[in-house]
Amino acid sequence: MGFADLSIAEIAAEYNLSVEQVFHLCDQLGIAYKDRQTNLALEDAKAIISQILSQKPSSQQED
Repeated sequence: MGFADLSIAEIAAEYNLSVEQVFHLCDQLGIAYKDRQTNLALEDAKAIISQILSQKPSSQQED
């Protein structure tokens, strides 16, 4: 499995979330992490981002 070169902190910043919110998503999805600087596997990063985007109102997804 490849790495996305994205840390939890970077995903949080990119999508205007707190690190704790991303930790919660990791927990929900069963994704292991150590801390905010954990670099995620490509599939894990995609799963988190997909989950974030699915939770946004549809009008924002079309932008």
